[in-house]
Amino acid sequence: MTLQLAKNAPQPSQGELQPVLNFLNSGQLPQAETATKTLLGSFPGAFILYNILGVAQEGQGKYSDAANAYRNALEIDPNVAEIHFNLGVVRGFLGLAEEALSSYRKALSIKPTLTPAWFNLGFALQIKGRWEEAADCYRKAIKLEPGFYEAYGNLGVVLQKHGDLEQAISNYRKALAISPHAMGYFNLGTALRDEGKHEEASQSYLKALALNPNYADAHNNLGEIFRDQGNMQDAILCYQNALDIDPDHPNANYNMGEFHSLSKRYEQAIPYFERSHFEDYQERTLECLYKIERYDEFRAKLQGMVTSGRKSMMLATLSTHHATNFGMPDEYNFCPDPMRFAWHTHIPELTDPGSTLLQEILETIDRTPIAARKQSRLYSGMQSAGNLLKRPEPAFQRLALLVKQKIAEYRDKYAGDDCELIKFFPKEIDFSSSWYLKMKKGGNLGSHIHEEGWISGCVYLKLPTVRKDPTEAAFEYGTHGDNYPRLHDKFPTQVVVQKVGDIVLFPSSLFHHTIPFNSDEDRICVAFDLKPAH
Repeated sequence: MTLQLAKNAPQPSQGELQPVLNFLNSGQLPQAETATKTLLGSFPGAFILYNILGVAQEGQGKYSDAANAYRNALEIDPNVAEIHFNLGVVRGFLGLAEEALSSYRKALSIKPTLTPAWFNLGFALQIKGRWEEAADCYRKAIKLEPGFYEAYGNLGVVLQKHGDLEQAISNYRKALAISPHAMGYFNLGTALRDEGKHEEASQSYLKALALNPNYADAHNNLGEIFRDQGNMQDAILCYQNALDIDPDHPNANYNMGEFHSLSKRYEQAIPYFERSHFEDYQERTLECLYKIERYDEFRAKLQGMVTSGRKSMMLATLSTHHATNFGMPDEYNFCPDPMRFAWHTHIPELTDPGSTLLQEILETIDRTPIAARKQSRLYSGMQSAGNLLKRPEPAFQRLALLVKQKIAEYRDKYAGDDCELIKFFPKEIDFSSSWYLKMKKGGNLGSHIHEEGWISGCVYLKLPTVRKDPTEAAFEYGTHGDNYPRLHDKFPTQVVVQKVGDIVLFPSSLFHHTIPFNSDEDRICVAFDLKPAH
């Protein structure tokens, strides 16, 4: 029960307060807490004592006790913005997100110039994924305190999450101009990488490491740049550097597992995946067991994951392949009949008479300096790095809007279907990844799935006109691929002979590949993934 405390209650003298303040200011928090409680026995209505008690308890991680102390202070005087702010901080530590937001807002209603409250309110909104509101709070903090580099940095993070890479990079640079720090360079590196600027991203990661050589995330991300450039030797060194600092580093363990898996060293990959506890590590482990035909272990893990209610594209791929391979029912209802959910349609705005959009997109691809990402399954071609449909170029932005419209049509087309692919379709249409593929004569992309997607797709911008066989350069999808063990040939496949302006949308669990072509003309398309926000 909250005490009813009088504002005009007796107050301790400065001489009585000084020992308590000395404990607090010297960091002797348990002693400060004890001395404050003793004084409260004589002065139960003293506002300052509840404030000191809250600070001492908060500093010791006693957040529930601190919240009670701050509430008692507010019973005495509810118009002190700083106490509402302190209460918001401890409520945040207690996981009381809405209550924390309420406290920060109350503090700002009393004192709109309380800069830390704007910052913390922004951070609380950021955690809840309310990007635009968070960005507005950070901007207000910056307006009040132009040198607040942490606010610039967090504003950059929010803008990057919202897909505004150009402004994110600008704010990261502003933060670093005020205070060069490792995390700032790391964040800048992630945004530059999303823009496909690998060399600049590498330099940012190296600056982060110069300031903090034990920055495991920076070592790992630098390794991912080397991997995307096809330099696996340096990539492995970077992953190992991260693991030397943090043996349980999720991304570095996962990346090492992926390296061994792609090298067909499945036994060596498994312990790295299991140690990572990152994203779809359980599915990756399951895939390794399947590929080395340890079927009993595979089935036991598969059953456990299906029973747990886990929703996963790779699990859908493995469950469907195993059921087809062994002539068994597919017990995983996520997407038991994935072929039914492949949709081939057209974007008329790309080919309508008088439309210049297609040419603008192709010209933008030609003139925009985007790094290439090494793709081991791609032959006689290149894949762009970064997230293409989140780039600022107008042609890419217009294409992104058209693709989003088609994804919305896809969702409406299959609405009401019983499988979980449709039931849990992403509410927000946002590209988790997107890139262009440019192939030349003999070009093809080997069979694969998009493990990190939910719905994947491809828009065709340029196709060879000279084909000896109509299926040259076509798109083929099915339920078998990627060297999975196959006991028979009864796996369904479908070939899509596409035209310029066509788009194909399909579950990310489907294997798909490009059929080689022999024309001297280029084949250019934009591929993308959509997945639910975590």
